[in-house]
Amino acid sequence: MTKIRPPRGTPLVPAAVRRTLAALAALPLLIPALGACGYGSQKQAGAAATASSGRKLSANTVRIGYFPNITHATALVGDQEGIIQKELGGTRLKSTTFNAGPSEIEALNAGSIDIGWIGPAPAINGYVKSKGRSLRIISGSASGGVKLVVDPKKIATLDDVKGKKIVTPQKGNTQDVAFLNWIAGKGWKVDPQSGKGDVSVVRMDNKVTPDAFRSGSVDGAWVPEPTASKLVSEGGKVLLDESTLWPDRKFVITNVVVSQKFLAAHPDVVEAVLRGSVKTNAWIAAHPQQAKESANAALKKLSGSGLPAAVLDPAWASLTLTDDPLAATLDAEASHAVTAGLLDKPDLTGIYDLKPLNRVLAGEGKRPVGAANLGRQ
Repeated sequence: MTKIRPPRGTPLVPAAVRRTLAALAALPLLIPALGACGYGSQKQAGAAATASSGRKLSANTVRIGYFPNITHATALVGDQEGIIQKELGGTRLKSTTFNAGPSEIEALNAGSIDIGWIGPAPAINGYVKSKGRSLRIISGSASGGVKLVVDPKKIATLDDVKGKKIVTPQKGNTQDVAFLNWIAGKGWKVDPQSGKGDVSVVRMDNKVTPDAFRSGSVDGAWVPEPTASKLVSEGGKVLLDESTLWPDRKFVITNVVVSQKFLAAHPDVVEAVLRGSVKTNAWIAAHPQQAKESANAALKKLSGSGLPAAVLDPAWASLTLTDDPLAATLDAEASHAVTAGLLDKPDLTGIYDLKPLNRVLAGEGKRPVGAANLGRQ
């Protein structure tokens, strides 16, 4: 360490006093460093976020969770740019990232996080398993961003998918259900538990899917972004964009959930986070290039590397950010899971509470959104 000598003429300070002053001076640097020594998937920058100078709300801290994934762009950008924190004023935002929906739901149930960005399947499962007591869906976030990408040397048409090995991320997850539903629509048979049948459905983590595709051990994948665009960069071809199967080409891929306990105790904080979410989506729409770069910077901070342009650009373009939770499509996805044999018919009445969101939208001069008869009465 370089020693800094005092200028000539500076009074000498006793050694003990110098040591004390040095220790005090080091404290502002030491405390953030300790805060950065998180565990698991905790987002370091979010854990050390500083509240703004505004009025503190009813909670000192609100803990949010999301994935380091482009489909969670609202949370990535809203956190990275400080838009959500600004709406919280003196209440501190603390962020944690997850790699799978079940672990995020577990954290919500355990009280480790209060609000989360998550896909429809884990939201449905969390609500059903708790008999409607664990969470509410309070907003939409993103639509689209799911594609069937195949090896063009093996598969040229949709009919060629029969008899091939196609990857989905996880048994019973949103893309797995969608693919099984599409298979059923073709009149083909697949056992939903084993994945065996007229098509071999291979459940595989998105992180390893590109390697399996590159090696030729699988023939294609029904996956979300950015995995879909990664496969294209490896020579794959988009055979089907799932959005073409839905009315208006819209279907929920990410929504926002909240712990019912936290919603009841801190409705003002929940509404502030929703204002931040709505304003983030508006900012992204107004600054698409800057927002894309911001999302990639957040990914780099969280995972150590951002996405190359060849992957980021098409992945970003395939997503539609939306405040509308597209409730009718979530209900349809639940019905598809029932038809596939992966879910008993659920009672989703009350899974949505869109009153806070609609108050925020009214304040922004926007139209209210509906819950497709699944809202809290």
